Amino acid sequence: MDEWWRGAVIYQVYPRSFQDTNGDGIGDLPGITQRLEHIAALGVDAVWISPFFKSPMADYGYDVEDYRQVDPLFGTLEDFDALLRRAHELGLKVMIDMVMSHTSNRHPWFLESRSSRDNHRADWYVWADARPDGTPPNNWLSIFGGVAWQWEPRRGQYYLHNFLIEQPDLNHHNPAVVAAQLDEAEFWLERGIDGIRLDAIDFAMHDPALRDNPARPAGEPVAHGLRAGTPYARQVHIHDKAHPDILPKLLRPLRQLADRYGVALLGELSGDGQLERAADYTRGGRGLHFTYTFDLLSCPFSPRGLRTVLEELEASIEDGWPCWSFANHDVIRPLTRFGGEHASGELAKLLPALLTSLRGSICLYQGDELGLPEAELAFADLKDPVGLTFWPESKGRDGARTPMPWSADRPHGGFSEARPWLPIPVNHLELAVDRQAVDPNSVLAKTRRFLRWRPGTAGVAHRDPTLSRRARADPDARPAPRDADAALRVQSRPDARGVYVAHGGRAGDRPRLCGREGRTRHQAARLRCVFRTGHRGERRWLISRCATCARRSATPR
Repeated sequence: MDEWWRGAVIYQVYPRSFQDTNGDGIGDLPGITQRLEHIAALGVDAVWISPFFKSPMADYGYDVEDYRQVDPLFGTLEDFDALLRRAHELGLKVMIDMVMSHTSNRHPWFLESRSSRDNHRADWYVWADARPDGTPPNNWLSIFGGVAWQWEPRRGQYYLHNFLIEQPDLNHHNPAVVAAQLDEAEFWLERGIDGIRLDAIDFAMHDPALRDNPARPAGEPVAHGLRAGTPYARQVHIHDKAHPDILPKLLRPLRQLADRYGVALLGELSGDGQLERAADYTRGGRGLHFTYTFDLLSCPFSPRGLRTVLEELEASIEDGWPCWSFANHDVIRPLTRFGGEHASGELAKLLPALLTSLRGSICLYQGDELGLPEAELAFADLKDPVGLTFWPESKGRDGARTPMPWSADRPHGGFSEARPWLPIPVNHLELAVDRQAVDPNSVLAKTRRFLRWRPGTAGVAHRDPTLSRRARADPDARPAPRDADAALRVQSRPDARGVYVAHGGRAGDRPRLCGREGRTRHQAARLRCVFRTGHRGERRWLISRCATCARRSATPR
């Protein structure tokens, strides 16, 4: 198998917001085809396309009514085939986004399943009797609010929905369901796709005994990606998802199918124990090829916060494979999440550099290459059911889903000739692709340079398993780069002078001394050559870090 996915940079496209070609204000598959050259010019390896299947759009495509049909909003199967051909001509792999944990409540499987308790698909979904008092069978909750059970009068039972009521959960303990899902995947594999991203795949297997989730102990931190204080975060989610049978019953058959076609499986994991599952599901070639979690999508932006996530996974993943991301269609854009409402342009340049410097594979979400901040939307503009339900405590996910700004001066940023389904903020137009493409100092230009740098850099695109062992042995140690000409260091300073991104730190640089604590002179770590961009242009600095007291100093050159 061609292991193109190892160390790959995967660009996520949210179809509704990428490019509209038919004037309805909603992006479509021909629009993605039209803009593939932009994606290819970035230097990425693959494009992941969020769901474009036939859907009632209760959750904007993640509620699938027919896995084999393109929703008319996005085009036709022929449009997808044309997209696939053009992507391959440009050297891009194509990954589709399959939602296997649940379907729409309009899917024919569910319509049949709900009709009676003895039909052909009666146990294709998770059904349960009410308790004697008529309440749901256990304490499981929905991520989108409320209980995770909905009463269905046709059957006189409850069905499970971990997300919206319109998204009933499939029962993958039933081999017939797994076989049907494999058939749906094979339909697209036969068309020539190169990989599948599996949405919320750890929700695909529940505890068949339907045991209650335990309460989260007082003071125990919630998992990354959960909002503290919500009812959902007050439980430890060990029975409503990620049952151990998911590996033998679902992931292994999926892997066997993928290996037969030579394609890659990328799994999305979340919630309690997500890093442990990332390791478990990818080790030994027994399940997914690689996974990403919500840890970097929600962790504190600090050296300690980032390092804790990286080391926790490295400590257990063995021969498994990680994929890292700071952004997707479900979370606040990283520039705003990490830098606040007034985040600097320098942070916007740092984030793609930091992401592309991580060992493993990475996902880059549309607009990250432009340094787009989270869009501020009025309540009247919201479409996301999360925002509509939880406003104003949560504004939902629409702020990360606004259309791509292609042209600063064209109507609606060049995205559409009609009013877009979500408004494009004025500050996004100022960051449009056409403006940044001609500015060598722009976020777009910097991102392209880092993506060109990444493939030839030893130890970055391909993981070094000795990294975590060295880190655990000496938490303050910084491993010397294998290639002195391609070493990357990211240093954050605790003061207002901003963030330094280092280029070309050399293993042979001589140590410096610091004068901390009176006349005591501590030996410092090796020098790093860095560049800092400011109002007066780019200036070269030398950064040293004391090996004894950890004090850092910056000396202009």
